[in-house]
Amino acid sequence: MPLLRKIEIFLNETDMPWTRFGRLAVRDPRFVQDLRNGRQPGERVARRAEHFMILWRADHAA
Repeated sequence: MPLLRKIEIFLNETDMPWTRFGRLAVRDPRFVQDLRNGRQPGERVARRAEHFMILWRADHAA
């Protein structure tokens, strides 16, 4: 599954603003908007974003 799709699902599940996700996950509040506009993140940045989502879900599991 493409990274942007994973992020969009995460944002819908958590009701987190896209700017907050970018700031917390990769220290770039424009990250999600840039992805939506065609940005292709490097492997390291993509791994940071995925790792953030995994940790967030683990920390906020019921």
